Amino acid sequence: MEPFSGIPVGEIDPAISPSDDLYRSINGRWMAGVVIPPDKARYGSFIALAEDAESTLRSIIERAQEAPDGSEERKIGDLYSSFMDTERIESEGAAPIASLLADVGKIASYPQLFAVLAKFDRLGIGGVLRLFVDNDPGDPSRYLVFVEQGGLSLPDERYYREEQFEAIRDAYRAHLATMLELAGLDGAAPKAQRIFDLESRIAANHWDNVASRDSLRTYNLMEWEQIAHISSKLNSEMAAYLESWRSAIGVSEVVTAEMVVRQPSFLVGLGSLFVDQELPSWRDWLTWRVIHAAAPYLSSAFVEENFSFYGRSLTGAETLRERWKRGVSFVEGAMGEAVGKLYVTENFKPEAKRAMDALVDNLIEAYRRSISGLSWMGISTRASALEKLEKFRTKIGYPKKWRDYGALVPDARNLWANVERVAEFEFCREAAKIGSPVDRDEWFMTPQTVNAYYNPGFNEIVFPAAILQPPFFDPKRDSAANYGAIGAVIGHEIGHGFDDQGSRFDGDGRLRDWWTAADRKAFDAQTKALIDQYSSLEPDQVPGHFVNGELTIGENIGDLGGLGIAWKAYQISLEGQEPPVIDGLTGAQRFFYSWAQSWREIRRDAEMIRLLAIDPHSPPEFRCNQTARNIDAFHEAFGTGPGSGMWLDPTERVTIW
Repeated sequence: MEPFSGIPVGEIDPAISPSDDLYRSINGRWMAGVVIPPDKARYGSFIALAEDAESTLRSIIERAQEAPDGSEERKIGDLYSSFMDTERIESEGAAPIASLLADVGKIASYPQLFAVLAKFDRLGIGGVLRLFVDNDPGDPSRYLVFVEQGGLSLPDERYYREEQFEAIRDAYRAHLATMLELAGLDGAAPKAQRIFDLESRIAANHWDNVASRDSLRTYNLMEWEQIAHISSKLNSEMAAYLESWRSAIGVSEVVTAEMVVRQPSFLVGLGSLFVDQELPSWRDWLTWRVIHAAAPYLSSAFVEENFSFYGRSLTGAETLRERWKRGVSFVEGAMGEAVGKLYVTENFKPEAKRAMDALVDNLIEAYRRSISGLSWMGISTRASALEKLEKFRTKIGYPKKWRDYGALVPDARNLWANVERVAEFEFCREAAKIGSPVDRDEWFMTPQTVNAYYNPGFNEIVFPAAILQPPFFDPKRDSAANYGAIGAVIGHEIGHGFDDQGSRFDGDGRLRDWWTAADRKAFDAQTKALIDQYSSLEPDQVPGHFVNGELTIGENIGDLGGLGIAWKAYQISLEGQEPPVIDGLTGAQRFFYSWAQSWREIRRDAEMIRLLAIDPHSPPEFRCNQTARNIDAFHEAFGTGPGSGMWLDPTERVTIW
């Protein structure tokens, strides 16, 4: 049988040498011929697979509408039925949220405001603080409540102050006014301005997204009394807000005696906004938050206006996604693991897991050899790094145990009631973790998600079933393509355990310094060089906009370590044998072409600009090319030289792991 390379050699453009532009040499023809679907802001390998999964899920969910009453499958079907009941939804207009808006309208004092905010937290209506449950970085064997900055309706604080986003701010104010009018409220324009002005003041106290990803700066373990009196500027109203929220959780004070405050200065600044003259603005703002949270589930006027701003203005998408697609997303968000259980039964084969286990074993071995031979790392730090590597846990495909949705009882005829029930179910599920043993079998992605992740608190790498298919993985193709794609993904996720933030956690998921000062200094020098490399990158598509090297450094380290270690793992898999030439390509060339193909994607201009501002990932072309430029094996595979577009002098190449 002729070997199967897994590389679409017919798509390789002979006019573009991979030594000049690896990304476009294999993706350029595809990029020139593909059109971004009108309901999307970008399109590529990940999204194409997600679309395939979405179609499969539609079939599963529609069949569930006919499942026996009371079964878990029927709950899935009832949720979907409620979303697709457009006649009823259209007839109700804004009526489903009338009682919530009435609650806001009755607010005449800050204690009343805080009580309503706490109530709305249970219903999934985002407040001015984001409170969530996770395991404690200082003691990963226990759960704690985390307090994080919130309150904004634009992507991040930069949108409220930077000149480049002025047009977005204008569109946002107009959107606010339109939504208030749709809800039947008087004085929409002045209310919209007050809402925007208050959010701008909230944004002025936000930490930027670089500071907010710092594991050390955001780990502020505080007792309840410390939080309530965090600063002399923090008035009693702020303490009352936190007390209202703690009461809303419905658990004892003992287990919320300590919390992690991720951005303490935000609380100080927020406290200064709870003054008498601001109360009308807070009331307007909370009215808006109700409308904003509900808009995707109300009549078409709300849905279309919500898309007009958050889709068209912010991302450049041209048309609203079909209703069935939005219905599938709603059901996935509500009962994702129940849907996933049905998905893997039909779409995940045991041989895929066995092949992945072998890949992971070789990736772990490659990291072990690489760490053992690092010239810049000392003996004690190396020992700790190897100990952490030994403690990595791997989850592949789907959870060992599935989430219990017994307490969730949907109504096939009432979408908004289902939205509230789902939110309260999830709120109670999370709150119940406090004081309970940490569940290390929990998954934080569904099996049908086309993605993967590393969780530093669990020291685990997780690969859902849906990503284990071409172009990332195919057990029938030559191993070079698998190592260049899913192998690099595996390496990337392991690499997060050793990036600028993951490297601060030990093998048990504890945030502690296991480095010598000299080794941390050497590591920081390498990461600084990588930050500088990426900060100079400017997409041709949007001149004047650059990659934020500090924001993306964790993902860039993941990419660099992932690709470099995947190459070493591929060498291990060959067991000293020379790989065959297939389709005219050497094993090394197939490896790097597979890497490049996995990143193919095109974006609308607005989406490119939005993601450059907030996304911790670099644009795909740079994830492909800039990473490869730092790998010696790439230069050997394609014979680059000082005149090549991909050339990077050996003295400037960064190798961290």
